[in-house]
Order: sequence, then structure tokens, then C-alpha cells
Amino acid sequence: MRLALALGADGIPAAVISADSRQVYRGTDVATAKPTLAERRGVRHHGLDLADPDEPFSVAEFAVHVETVLPGLAARGGVALLVGGTGFWLRAIADGLAIDALPWDPSVRAVLEADLADHGLGGLVTRLQATAPGLAARVDLHNPRRVVRALEIATLQGDAPLPAPRGYGGPVLRITLDVADRVLHRAWIADRAEVQLDGGILAEAEALRARYPTSLPAFSAIGYREAWDLLDGRIDRAGYLAANVGRNVAYARRQRTWFRAAPADLALDAGDPSAPDRGIECARAFAQTFAPRGA
Repeated sequence: MRLALALGADGIPAAVISADSRQVYRGTDVATAKPTLAERRGVRHHGLDLADPDEPFSVAEFAVHVETVLPGLAARGGVALLVGGTGFWLRAIADGLAIDALPWDPSVRAVLEADLADHGLGGLVTRLQATAPGLAARVDLHNPRRVVRALEIATLQGDAPLPAPRGYGGPVLRITLDVADRVLHRAWIADRAEVQLDGGILAEAEALRARYPTSLPAFSAIGYREAWDLLDGRIDRAGYLAANVGRNVAYARRQRTWFRAAPADLALDAGDPSAPDRGIECARAFAQTFAPRGA
């Protein structure tokens, strides 16, 4: 928010586009730490609440959504702040991945999803590695959604190379955040788990479970599985926190691996008190160069 407000103070309209593949679902507010209206502080946000949890929503739909946002923002001389933790969705926009060139078939996807629900991830990973080793080498094999999608592509076109990125049609500034102090990072994750639990995750999880199947991709967000276990008496508060923190630490490790391979114009340590100001100054200079007032 500080960056968007700083750009606004410079006369440059800024909007936030969330590239979080779980914040697109309505009702997943606490589990995904979706910003409240108060937290948005008048800054326009996109990529939130685009589908009900039982509606399929892929990176292709996300790309279409973003394409409806960017032209109007550009016409006002503004900039988009593409933020979030779903690396593939970030790449799809910033690198111009040819999402529409990849095959898809709902019937194949349904069979794979059923297999995942019945037999777990391990068998699908083994099948992917055997039938499409090239795809398997480029996929996060711990992510069920990515493995299912890769198998869908492999089923339809074999182990062919993915389409080359087309590039984004405008200037892009890439800023990455990490936490060098792993102990500090784990403490932050633990604090967030406490806030999530005390902030309504149980009520949210119970309400969603009453309306939708718990196997939906929307509910792979960290917190729901643990909340249902706590609600049903399988774990206690300490068990919820331990499971939540453990999954988030593992997820952070995978994110770190993903983004380490991505190019960055500025890499910041979130544990450095000067990091926010450095990021803001870099982004302001970039925006003033490529989105000057009056343009």
C-alpha cells in the first residue's frame, strides 16, 4: 500500500493486481490474508473475489482478467503493481506466457482430479515422470494442481516443449522479497498462524464446508485442512499451529526456489528495515520514467 500511495502522491495512478491463485475465490478471506477494504486504503485492487470456490479458475482466466484491467490503467498514465505468491501466474503476465497455446480438456482434467482425490499425489507424480520427464523437470512436484495440469498437457500433446514466452508489451520492474534470517521468517510465519486462528479461520472454514466439497482446489490454501481437523477434534490449538507453521515453512522454501531462478531488478531482504524505502524509491524512479504525468 505504501508504494501505491507514494506513486499516487507523484500523480501516477497505481492499482494492485493480486496474482494469488486462492484470493480469486470468494469467501476465502482469512485463509488467504485477503486485504480488507480498510487495508486497501482507497487503492484499487484487482484479482480478488472473481469466482465461487466451486468454479474452475485457471491462469488462463486470470490472464483474461488482467487484460481487461491494464489498458484502462495505461490510458490514465498509471502503473500496475502485480503482487502475490503464485509464481506461475506472475510469469504468465510479466513474461507473456502463451497460455492460450496449451491444450486443455475438462474430461481429462476431471479424471486426473478424481485420481488425485482417490489415490493421492504420489502416483500422479510417478506417472508424470515416466510419461513426460521434460514436463516433470519443470513442474513443482509438490503442488497437486501443477502436477494435474502437467499430466493433462502430457496426455493431450505428449512431452512437447512448452511455448516460448512472448514477452510483455511494456516495461517491467521486477522486485523480489526474501527473508535472509530464517529464524525471523519462521517467527513471522508463526505470528501469522496465530493471527489467522484468532481472526476467524474456524468460522470461515466451517461456513465454506457447509456449502462446498472440501476437496475443491480453492481449499488447498493453508489453514483450511488444519481448521477442519481442529473443528472435528482431531487436533488441538497447538496441533493446528504446528501444522500450519510447518506447511507454510515448506511452502516458503518452494517459493524461494522458484523465485531464485527468476530474474530480478531489485532483490530485497524483508528483514532489513530499509527495504521498504529502497523498494519505493526504485519503483518511483521507474514509474516516473515510463509513466510520466501527462502521458
